[in-house]
Amino acid sequence: MSDALLTKLTAAEIADAKKRVQYRHTNVEDEHDDCVRIAYQWLDAQILTKRMLSRSYPLKNIIEIWGGRHIEASDVEVAAELHPKIRGKYPHFNFSARLTFPSGRRLANIAEARTQDYHLTTHHIVETYGRIEEP
Repeated sequence: MSDALLTKLTAAEIADAKKRVQYRHTNVEDEHDDCVRIAYQWLDAQILTKRMLSRSYPLKNIIEIWGGRHIEASDVEVAAELHPKIRGKYPHFNFSARLTFPSGRRLANIAEARTQDYHLTTHHIVETYGRIEEP
């Protein structure tokens, strides 16, 4: 697990990143800053590659289920902007197509995580992920 667990993205860092992102859509809805933090932790758990994903994944939905809270695609875009090693544009980033299921420890200090009724099932994990991060 990387140092991202020790890093708490500040509201100022998130606000600055929101200004820098060139969003895919013009009508960007702004969710809670914790949505960006959830997306950042999910992205940080992925195995990085040199190439961008050619396959499209419903990343927003996958991250919502893992994080237990509604997020917007724009939250994922902001999280990618903040991450020093993530490159690309939503949903084509530089990580392995064999997605990594992140450790739940990554959500421990994010107040809004797992506060909504998203059901993380064994079936979802098996169907979506190719790897599981060490706890």
